[in-house]
Parts: sequence; C-alpha cells; structure tokens
Amino acid sequence: MRASKMLISTLREVPAEAEIESHKLMLRAGMMRKMAAGIYNYMPLGLKVLKKIEDIVREEMDNAGAQEFLASALLPSELWKESGRWDAYGAEMFRLTDRNSREFCLGPTHEEVFTDIARNEIKSYKQLPLNLYQIQTKYRDERRPRFGVMRSREFIMKDAYSFDKDQEGLDVSYNKMYEAYVKIFNRCGLDAKCVAADSGAIGGSGSAEFMVKSEVGEDDVVFCTSCDYAANIEKAPATSEMAEKEELKELNKIETPHTKTIEDLAKLFNCSEKKIAKTLIYRADDKVVAVMVRGDREVNEVKVSNALGGVIELDMASESMVKNATNAEVGFAGPIGIKVDRLLVDTEVANMFNFIVGANETGFHIENVNYGRDFEGEVSDFRNITEGEKCPVCGKEITIARGTEVGHIFKLGTKYSDAMNATFIDENGKTKPFIMGCYGIGVTRTMASIIEQHNDENGIIWPLSVAPYHVSIIIANMKDETQITLAEKMHEELENMGIEVFLDDRNERAGVKFKDSELMGIPMRITVGKKVSEGIVEFKLRNGGENENISIEDVYNKIKDEFKKASIELKR
Repeated sequence: MRASKMLISTLREVPAEAEIESHKLMLRAGMMRKMAAGIYNYMPLGLKVLKKIEDIVREEMDNAGAQEFLASALLPSELWKESGRWDAYGAEMFRLTDRNSREFCLGPTHEEVFTDIARNEIKSYKQLPLNLYQIQTKYRDERRPRFGVMRSREFIMKDAYSFDKDQEGLDVSYNKMYEAYVKIFNRCGLDAKCVAADSGAIGGSGSAEFMVKSEVGEDDVVFCTSCDYAANIEKAPATSEMAEKEELKELNKIETPHTKTIEDLAKLFNCSEKKIAKTLIYRADDKVVAVMVRGDREVNEVKVSNALGGVIELDMASESMVKNATNAEVGFAGPIGIKVDRLLVDTEVANMFNFIVGANETGFHIENVNYGRDFEGEVSDFRNITEGEKCPVCGKEITIARGTEVGHIFKLGTKYSDAMNATFIDENGKTKPFIMGCYGIGVTRTMASIIEQHNDENGIIWPLSVAPYHVSIIIANMKDETQITLAEKMHEELENMGIEVFLDDRNERAGVKFKDSELMGIPMRITVGKKVSEGIVEFKLRNGGENENISIEDVYNKIKDEFKKASIELKR
C-alpha cells in the first residue's frame, strides 16, 4: 500500500484525554478517533489490526469445532424478561422503544438470543453437542467510560455458546474453549493467565478469566508464589487470621468525639486496627444491609452480592439511610441494635475477642464486644484477600497484581435453558434442558492489551501476527529516481510473496517517515537510501533491532526468517 494514497492520521502530541499507553498510542498512531465518551471510530490502520485479531479468533474457534453465526444487535425485551434479566441487568443496558412502543435494548451480551435459537432449532440429542459463536459489536452504558477501548460503551466481542446433553459434555466443550483461548492469545502475542473468576451477572456454576497483567488493569489478581493457583480477587477466598483467645470482658461505652476513622480510633484506644471491627452500610436494591470486617480489611462487594442472592445494585448507603439504621452520624455504626434487613459478619470478626465497634450513637464507641454474646449475624467470608496471606490450595504465600480481563469462559449449566424452557429430547425420549457454556473474548480490548504489553517510548511494537503491515519501505529521498524505482520493485516483489507492505512514498523528510513507522509499530523497516547504487539498503526490526546494512538480495530471506521465527506461514 502506498502511503501517498492512504489516510494517515498520526499525532506528535499526546491527547489530553488519554490516560494509559494503549489509549495514547491508538490515538497518536491514527488507529482510532473519539466520537463521544467511550465511543470510537476505527481508522483504516486500526481496522486492519482488528480484522487480523478477528481472523485469529475465527480460525481457532473453527478449529475447535464451533460454527460462526451473527445475531442482531437490536434485541426485543421479551427474551430478556423470560430470563429475568430485563430488570436485573441494570443501568448499563441501553434501552429504547420503537414507534409502536415496543421495548428493545442494544445487546450488551447475547445469552438469551442464542438460547432462543437453540430451543427453536435443536430438537434431539442427535444434534448435540453444538457450539455457535459470533464476532459483533456490543453496547454497555458504562457509568464512567475510560482508558480508551479498555472500558468503552461500544466494543467488539467474540461470544460463543455451547449446548450439550449432560455435564460431561459441557466439560469437554469448556476444555476445548480453554485450549482455543490459549492458542488465540499466544498467536496474538499476549501473555495472558487463566484465573478463577466470579460469574457475575452472566451466572452459572463456574468460570475462569484470561487476564493480562497490567499496572492500569481494573482488576486485582491473586497469584500463588508456589503453585499454579490464580484468581480474581473477587473470587479468591480469604484465610482468616486467628485472634489470640481472651477472657470475655464487660461492655464499655466510651465517648469518642471526632473519631470517625479506623486510624483515629486506633490512636485513641492505643491499639492495633486489628482490635476494631468496622460496620459498613449498603443499599442492596430496596434493602439496607450492614457488613462487618476487621478494621484493617476491605469489604469484597462481589462476595456480599453473592451472599444476598445476586442483587441488582449494591451501593454505599446514603447519609440519611445510615442515620435511619443507626440513629447516628456516619462513622459511628455498630452491630448492637442496628436496624438493617441483614447483618453480614466476616468470619474473622466472628472469631475476634473484646473488640471495638461503633455505638450507633454520635460520638461514642463500645469496647469489649464479642460475637455471639453481644450480637449475631450471617457469618461468612466477606472481605478481600490481602498480599502475603495463605494460598487456598497449597498454603504458601500469595501475591496480588493488577490485571485486565481479555477473555472469560463460563459453565452456565441450565441457568438460561431452564428460565427460557430450552429443551431437547434425550436418548430415552425424555425432555431435558440444554447444558450450556458461554465463552467471550473482548476483541477491541485484546487489541489495546497487546499495545499495553508491546510498546516503547517511540510507539507501538506490534507482533508480526497482528501488525497492520509487516514491512515498511521508506524512500529516503523522493527526488532520487533510483531510490523510487528500487523501492517500488521491492514493494511489488514482497507483496507477491504474501507480505503486506507499507510503501512510504510521501514527500516528507526521512525522519518523519521513520517516526511514523515506529509509532505505527510496523515490525520490519527497509530504508532505501544513498547506498542503493551499491545494492545496499538498511534493515531494522521494530522490537529493538539495530540498523543493519544488507544487500538487496538478502532482504527477502531476512524477512522470511522473521516469519519462520513467528511461526507464521506466508500465504503465497
């Protein structure tokens, strides 16, 4: 492709709105342009990368036996009401009505649609197993779109759904998808780790995420320092620290003015934060819920939501709600006499002795409180695991790192087939619900994650498998006919080999062309310059290679070697 005929939209300055490297570089390299908050147009260069990622996904899904399908993005409310998710999905769903006042949504996910297809088209166990997938745009009205396409309101996703006759079949389908995902992310040049995850709004009996370590990741991921255990912090069980046993003491209410924080209380009582239990109050749909954890711990809201049966919205209670529950200002809540619908108590708190809590009276706390004697509640694991705790598998120390989810696989079971009466006839002539699996990959998020892992101060460093062009040929002097003639010849010969070439024939300084080539991340660069009369060109690899003078004849073998190293077969 000739650069002089292309729409090239590179930027020298970093856009003020961009916070992370992938967002900055996708804008600077002319991969995309913002249209509204969380909504982007993909420019020709960015679209080429997206299509290559999609092709890799498509090839591995096809190899795993899945069949491609395309559903509508405009979905009728009736399907979602059948599954019970029309209200449950919450404010992230874009909802609209047509001219006949019929309700629709822009699809944030497609479980209902695929279940509907299965119940209408599959009648017998002889048609199973079946795996259908699509690559399509999804829509979610994110409260705070940020980080470019990492958290946007419109994004491209591959979602697949498997249908089996029994749990054993689902296990086979799930494992095939796991293996396909490993291959997909390896081919994309991504270091992605499979971790145990919470199923969230999708539901089901089990799930795993493919996470990419990233300093700007939106999730905390727990890794064992010894075994292979890894889990999203939302899923990772915490290991309770056992408090030293004490004789129970009498309750004692103490005036604590201006001490609304745990740190203030610890100073006032001259004790460790481990001797304090904090009570946090939430609005869970239409109920008021209190959650107790040790003073130095953080509440895990996913664990809380799961314990409540999967609430639609879980938010910190308003100041007025806190006052209604405690008869006190914010900062003095405690379990004794609190007026809430449910009181959830972390296991660690239930095993503490003589601890300090709020008195439900402004300016007062109570010391020497003990679970069972002074209050009761629902005891379970309601907190985040912390760095250095024990691995739930091997007991060794865990570490925590930030990560970004690029893929998620679920064992749905009969969650949707039961709700939507999606059944088949088994070998014995009995009607049974489909056993389902769900498998998603964020295509646009994968693109951004590749950039997060592959960049330097000069721009993107695309892996050869997904690069918009494999080779850039730069004509150093557009007034030199010899350089132009050779560059055009090499361009033609490389394209005949099946290599995608970016021929920079723009009437720009060589330095501008070099900067654009590096910014756009093209893996190999050939500079046709002054030594062309000697049969010599410059060759440089984008991933840290040095400029190398090389004979024109050797360039082609050099490029072929790079394809072999990347295990990519030339198609011509």
